[in-house]
Amino acid sequence: MGGALVLCFALFFFGKTVPPKKDAPSAESAQPHEHQTVTFETLLEQAKKQISPEQSIRLAKLENAVVRGDIKDQQLHVYHQLARFWADSAHIFEPYAYYTGEAAKLENSEKSLTFAAHLFLRNLETEEQPAIQNWLAGNAKVLFEKALAINPANDSSKIGLGACYIFGHISENPMEGILPIREIVQKNPDNLYAQMVLGLGGRKSGQYDKAIERFKIVVEKQPDNLEAVFNLAECYDMTGDKANAIKWYSTAKELVKLPEAQKELDKRITELRK
Repeated sequence: MGGALVLCFALFFFGKTVPPKKDAPSAESAQPHEHQTVTFETLLEQAKKQISPEQSIRLAKLENAVVRGDIKDQQLHVYHQLARFWADSAHIFEPYAYYTGEAAKLENSEKSLTFAAHLFLRNLETEEQPAIQNWLAGNAKVLFEKALAINPANDSSKIGLGACYIFGHISENPMEGILPIREIVQKNPDNLYAQMVLGLGGRKSGQYDKAIERFKIVVEKQPDNLEAVFNLAECYDMTGDKANAIKWYSTAKELVKLPEAQKELDKRITELRK
């Protein structure tokens, strides 16, 4: 499948307050990668090279305020300011997410922790660099674990935590993430978030038949779920089932609103009909 179409759909599925990642690796167990990591300090250094001198001055003031702020409420306020700076002024995701996560840890409410965790997770699903995948997953994992300490019964947080293992290369055994999600699905087959994550995991590991089963469950319950429809089309495409690939790409075209994506879908459908 062409990268242009994947990028268009990444924009549609994971619309963010900052520019999206390049391409979306979607997939049920992670493929082996060399252990690659990156630190926030490195990402921050790279981000600072992309901002203007005026923004650098403003940022320095905010960072100094964090050092001086020895009261929790002061630090929380500055973390929120730093997050807004990187989102609204600089438009760079990684420091935005990091400071949102730091603020959530200080606030320590289930709502703030899960919001920040899902922020990392959404970008994890569209990030293609293993080192950054690992960084995103590691941050999301910590936040989900803190949220689950507050509310151990939150299935959404359990699924999010499992997704960190599936997509983030944070364990040599991705089954650590898959098994808890499967348990949730066995208990509640109508948990479509769990079905979707397992479908994406199957796609990632090349288990396209299993992924198709998961995506079909989602589409049956949510016919307008564009992400599930598109992934279903791609899985049929990957298995060489042209008829079903055309069917679901056509359905995706009816649902998508992005002209660029519609154009790429038309192109792929035409290629499959040859």
